[in-house]
Formats: sequence, structure tokens, C-alpha cells
Amino acid sequence: MFPNLIEATNTYWRKLDKVEAMYQRGEISLDEVDRRVKELMEELGEARRLSVMFLWQNIQRVINDQRDVAIGLLLVVLVTYG
Repeated sequence: MFPNLIEATNTYWRKLDKVEAMYQRGEISLDEVDRRVKELMEELGEARRLSVMFLWQNIQRVINDQRDVAIGLLLVVLVTYG
């Protein structure tokens, strides 16, 4: 299943808005804001890494499954370019 990077980004922004609101109300300190923002960025970074890994694995699978087609397509592109 493809990692939903758009949903992960939307979740990141919702959580970030909550942290900002808590800070504005004086419920958390600036140090706590920094800590939570760092955690949120790490979560989003992990979602991005999973998306890139998923894409790379699928590209490798397609190339392995369709090696002849991929080589033929590459040759056609090279000949056309040349």
C-alpha cells in the first residue's frame, strides 16, 4: 500500500496548529514547542522516507519484471536522442 504523503503532511499541519494554539494560550513553554515541532518534523520525515522507499521498490520491481521492455525502451530513447 502506498504511504499517503498528502495525509501525513495534513496531519503534520493540524498537529502544528494545535501546538501553536497551546503556546498562544500559555499552556506550554517555548522549549516545549521546540521539542514538539522537532518530533513532528521527524514523523513527517519518516513518512517521506517511506514514500521514497516505496517508489524505489516499485521501480525496481517493474524493471525486474519487465527487463526486456525497459531495455528496449531505453534503446529507443537513446537512438531517438542520438
